Amino acid sequence: MSSCSSRALTLLSSVFGACGLLLVGIAVSTDHWLYMEEGVVLPQNQSTEVRMALHAGLWRVCFFAGREKGRCVASEYFLEPEINLVTENTENILKTVRSATPFPMVSLFLVFTAFVISNVGHIRPQRTLLAFVSGIFFILSGLSLVVGLVLYISSINDEVMNRPGGSELFFRYRYGWSFAFAASSFLLKEGAGVMSLYLFTKRFAEEDPFRAPPALLRPRLSACSGLSGQFLQPRAWPRPRSPSEASSDVSIRMTQSYPPAIKYPPPPRARLSTSPC
Repeated sequence: MSSCSSRALTLLSSVFGACGLLLVGIAVSTDHWLYMEEGVVLPQNQSTEVRMALHAGLWRVCFFAGREKGRCVASEYFLEPEINLVTENTENILKTVRSATPFPMVSLFLVFTAFVISNVGHIRPQRTLLAFVSGIFFILSGLSLVVGLVLYISSINDEVMNRPGGSELFFRYRYGWSFAFAASSFLLKEGAGVMSLYLFTKRFAEEDPFRAPPALLRPRLSACSGLSGQFLQPRAWPRPRSPSEASSDVSIRMTQSYPPAIKYPPPPRARLSTSPC
C-alpha cells in the first residue's frame, strides 16, 4: 500500500509540475493578460463608440480597435516611449504594471529548476533529499508568481480609481486568458510542491534507520588474517545483549557452579526404658 501511494505521489507531482511549467511559460510568452477599451457615450441614443481597444501582455501591446488597429508595439520596460500611442490614463496603467513583470520571470526560472530536480529524484529515488529540494523550489515559484499577480492587480486598481469621472466617457477592462493561465499555474505549482514534500517524508520513513554508510561496506584487506578481501557487513556483527539476557546467564552459571547438596541420615531416636524400678 505504501509503494502504491508513493508511485501515485510521484506521478501526480510530475504531472502537476509539468502542467505548472507549461502554463506559466504560455502566460509569460503571450500578450493577453489585460483587455482595455476606451470611448465616448453618444448623447443621441446613449450608445458607446469605441475609440481605442487593446490587449496587453508582459512584452507587447496590440491594438484591435481605433486609429492604431492591427498594430503591435513592444513594451519598453527601461526607456520611456517616444510616441504616445494611447491615451494618458491607459498609458499610466501600462506603465504601472511594469513593477509586476520580474516576478513571473523568476517564477518561470524556479519552476523549471524544480521540474528538473524532481525528475532526477524520480529516476533515482534513493536520493531522498532531491524530493525535498524540488518541493521547496515549487513552493517558492508559486509564491513568486502570486506576488506578481497581486502587484499586477493592485497597480491596475489604483490607476482605475484615480481616473477622472465623466458621463460622456467610458472605460472598461478585464483580465485575459494569459492571466488565467498564470493563476492556474500557481495552484498547480503549490500542489506539486506539497506532494513532493509529502513524498520526501514517505521515502525518508521507509528507509532503514540502521543502514550503514557506504564507507563501511568497502572491502578491508588484512595480511595476517584469513578474511582478506571479504566484506564486513554490519548485519553480521554480533548483536549487543540486553540486561535481562545477561542477568539470566549469570544466574544459570551461579546455579551450575554450586556443588550438589549432601543428604545426611536423620539422627536416631531415643529409646524408652521398660525395666522395673
